[in-house]
Amino acid sequence: MKTTSWMTAAALGSLLTLAGCATGPNQQLGIAGGAVGGAVLGNAIGGNTASTVGGAAIGGLIGNEVGRNADQRNYNNNRGYYPNNGPRY
Repeated sequence: MKTTSWMTAAALGSLLTLAGCATGPNQQLGIAGGAVGGAVLGNAIGGNTASTVGGAAIGGLIGNEVGRNADQRNYNNNRGYYPNNGPRY
């Protein structure tokens, strides 16, 4: 029981840390999805806390890059997220 609580806290902490660095909407979703998927895969492969947390971190990084590429593609195709109205930075 104690290991499960530590594992959950570590995975949530790493997810929040990575999500704080994300800038675009797809990048944030990519981090969350990648971290969850990586944690599940890491636990299935290793079956221990270290592999679960490591899988969450690696999955979050991969999801970050996939989301960043999607955000960049959307930005380039639409000439920004708000092509007609909305905030101008």
